[in-house]
Order: sequence, then C-alpha cells, then structure tokens
Amino acid sequence: MLMRTDPFRELDRLAQQLTGPGTWSRPSPMPMDAYREGDQYVVAFDVPGVSADAIDIDVERNMLTVKAERRPATKADDVQMELSERPLGVFSRQIVLADTLDTDHIQAEYDAGVLTLRIPIAERAKPRKISIGVGSGRKEISG
Repeated sequence: MLMRTDPFRELDRLAQQLTGPGTWSRPSPMPMDAYREGDQYVVAFDVPGVSADAIDIDVERNMLTVKAERRPATKADDVQMELSERPLGVFSRQIVLADTLDTDHIQAEYDAGVLTLRIPIAERAKPRKISIGVGSGRKEISG
C-alpha cells in the first residue's frame, strides 16, 4: 500500500476536531464557483455526500442562502472506524445578489455532488438600443 505524506492534512484534521462539525447556528463554509454564462448567472456549490432533500435554498430580497447537512452514515455495531476525514455537519453559504438578477426564476439542479443554481439576468438589466425620434418641429408650450 502506498502512503502519501501531506504535512497539512494533520493540521486540517486537528482544526476540524477543535472547531467541531458545523451546526445550524454555526455552519461550516462550502466551496463555490460563480460565473456569467450568456444571459444567466451560474453559481455552483460543492456538497458531495449530501442528499438532495438535505439541501435548503432560500432567497429573501437579494440574499441567497444555501444550507446543506451531511449526516454520518449508519454503521453496524461491529464496524470500527479506522479513518474519518470527510467533514460532517451543516454547511452554508450566503451571497448578496445584484438587483440586476431575476430572483423569481432561479433554477436549481443537483448532480454528482454539485448544486448548480442558474439565475437569469433581469430584462431591465440587459443592454438595449434606444431609438431616437425625429420631431416635426419646435413646439411651444403656453401656460
């Protein structure tokens, strides 16, 4: 069996033990990517090992909140854990969305441990051409 040495793995494990798993009042952060793709804003969250029903997505005004909970797998009584590096508990991320996004039409999909949210750009924020009208002459306003 090959052993790979990572000098920071032990520090990460120790820090996780000291801080404990995330709770609903003090969740752990979850990694994410955010980018614009055409006329929509895409946000992808890494939540491997979490079932879709353990993910909660809320939008209040312009605040997007994503929470997920990874619970320990049920094990038989005769199982002895040798190594446990996968974090358990609650994970959360909050993002302030711009006013230019249409929060009423957010689409969410979950595949292979990645939660992807697609948020359309609001029509009022899209570039548009303004036509110039040509008047027939000067008009006077009398009062």
